[in-house]
Amino acid sequence: MHTSLALLSWLTDPWQEPLTRRALLEVVLLGVAGGALGCWLVFFNLAYSAESLAHALLPGLVGAALLGVPLLLGGAAGLLVAAVAVAVAGRIPGLDRDTAVAVVVTTLFGLGVLLALTPASPAGLQGLLFGDVLGVSDGDLVLAAVLVTVVLAALWVTHDRLLVVGFDRLSAPGLGVRPLLVDVALLALLAGALLVAVQGLGNLLVVAVLIAPASAARLVTRRMGPMLLTSGVIAVVAGVAGMYLSFYTGTAAGASIAGVLVLAYVAVAAVRAAVRGRPRARTPQGAPAV
Repeated sequence: MHTSLALLSWLTDPWQEPLTRRALLEVVLLGVAGGALGCWLVFFNLAYSAESLAHALLPGLVGAALLGVPLLLGGAAGLLVAAVAVAVAGRIPGLDRDTAVAVVVTTLFGLGVLLALTPASPAGLQGLLFGDVLGVSDGDLVLAAVLVTVVLAALWVTHDRLLVVGFDRLSAPGLGVRPLLVDVALLALLAGALLVAVQGLGNLLVVAVLIAPASAARLVTRRMGPMLLTSGVIAVVAGVAGMYLSFYTGTAAGASIAGVLVLAYVAVAAVRAAVRGRPRARTPQGAPAV
């Protein structure tokens, strides 16, 4: 009985305070949205784009903090500037698109860090880099709930089109699907997810919840339906585990969540490699056993 009570106390102690309960709800909501959206980002090979956009919006976030305007508006402005800068840089003769993206992203990220280090910067700007999931407000939870609703609804509506473009982009127009519109819709969802999630997880860690669970899910299934479900479960479970780790070890919540997400991917990859490397049992005739 004493052991059961101790275990129950260990499980419930982190959620005694309202701020940790809000953080838990935020982590669950972001895990559901990030897990589902991340599957399509991985499927479309947009992991680098997700990281690039996350870093590129930092100047907008810092600028919003300096001016005292909502971070959502600053992040949106940062994304717009990044998109225009990438488009312009991509037209420079002799500069390929990947190089243009790298130059723009590193420049904008450096600018954001420079602004964050100015004497006029308010205290707590490090939260923009590493997140402050324990500081989420009721308004942040509303935004996260809206994000989940929009992401899941949009992915449900565009599911067939996403599959067509993802599997055979060249043949998609012949099937009545325009790849450009699908790409724009997916990138718009990514931008919205980054704007909402970056306030809780931070600029450097937000990509973890988008890419790590989906990458792990892709190792165990190739069908999109199971992959979406598996990714969402991994994102939520790893997020909650990260909260426990943060509470009992005193580490930063955002970094703990990101670390557990990465460890989840490593664990799945290790198990998959071990299973694949194990020799199969064979029948006396030499055929693989059923």
